[in-house]
Amino acid sequence: MLRRRRCPQPNDTQRPDVARPETLPNRRVVVTGMGTVCPLGNNWRDSWQAMVDGRSGIARLTQFDVSPFEVQIGGEVRNFCPEEVIPTKELRRMDENGQYAVVASLEALTDSGLVIDEANRDDVGVIMGSAGGGYGTLLRGYETFQKGGYRRVNPFMLSNMLPDAASGHVAIATGASGPNFCIASACSTGTGAIGEAWETIRRGDAEAIIAGGTDNPLLPVLLASFHALRALANDNEHPERACKPFDKRRDGFVVGQGAAALVLESLGNAKARGAEIYAEVVGYATTNDAHDMVASLESGRGSAVCMSRAIKKAGIDPSEVNYINPHGTGTPLNDRAETAAIHTVFGDHAKKLAVSSTKSIHGHLMGGAGALEAIACICAIRSGIIPPTLNYEVPDPECDLDYVPNEARRSEVIVALSNSVGLGGHNASVIFRRFED
Repeated sequence: MLRRRRCPQPNDTQRPDVARPETLPNRRVVVTGMGTVCPLGNNWRDSWQAMVDGRSGIARLTQFDVSPFEVQIGGEVRNFCPEEVIPTKELRRMDENGQYAVVASLEALTDSGLVIDEANRDDVGVIMGSAGGGYGTLLRGYETFQKGGYRRVNPFMLSNMLPDAASGHVAIATGASGPNFCIASACSTGTGAIGEAWETIRRGDAEAIIAGGTDNPLLPVLLASFHALRALANDNEHPERACKPFDKRRDGFVVGQGAAALVLESLGNAKARGAEIYAEVVGYATTNDAHDMVASLESGRGSAVCMSRAIKKAGIDPSEVNYINPHGTGTPLNDRAETAAIHTVFGDHAKKLAVSSTKSIHGHLMGGAGALEAIACICAIRSGIIPPTLNYEVPDPECDLDYVPNEARRSEVIVALSNSVGLGGHNASVIFRRFED
């Protein structure tokens, strides 16, 4: 008889041992383009300006009837016109998460100035993640099946409900025929996609990658599931005040939708074509808590190991990090655990770091969150402005870092770290540095 083997549990009081001797490739990877479709705007410049201004994208939901729900707010994409860049025939076949991904990716590609043609298409890849794929397509297909039988089901339902559908659509829209796959690691998806793009270019499997994340979780049945988790922030009267990361009054996260994409390139390729370089990607790691499908380890150990390994790969000292964009959802456990992880990794330097959660402004885009927050890190490096954590008013003794409360701050940022945590225990960290030739 087969017996289930119990996995050894980590000692939460132990400082993570991250010594991993390895020989790293020498190829440097830079960011040359960015794009967004999100609650703050449908291009990266508008989205960044909203973060700096502290203009919330969280409001009462309008895309379906929310009157039966206790929580009626979210971060919706507004004024979205995908028909401006996606042919009507293709648009009819795509789930919303694919539409968001294609529009954000096309913006990033245009922003980068990279032209994909027959000469280079095999050297340009796509790594576009989604936490769940085409939720809407699956739900609509099931409803059609229930009402009209199997003959009425859309033949494109299967290909558009898959988590990798967005990655495929981006490749078709751009002509990028190099490495292509989907990262699906819940809320750490966008960060993982950027990190894996970095690794793919570093090892020489591509010269450029369009990388990011996308999701459309604002659907009735998914909102019902979030309710069942009892993890949602509830302030229907003042939606913009609902998400309160690290504040003692925090009571949950706010669901958002949208996508963000980056163009990553080998430094050699970017320099050869005279591209503007926004920042350099210097470190990435991913771990798992191996603890629970929903709750993080209270010690933050999994996230601490992840950050430490990303720092080691970057070849920097923890004291060189100036800014962290944390996962920072506004749930009591996540914020407490992430604060503990930052203390573990950075020691005395933790109190000197700026740590701000932009989810307080745009909500939680699930698979798209990490990519949007990576853009926030890059913009902080470029502009010398750190976006704020909105709604931080009542300090929590267990969350005792500098959370840049309520107003953006001018500060030199040379190295920025973006953290993501996902259902299933996933952790991902990616590090950006100001580019210096």
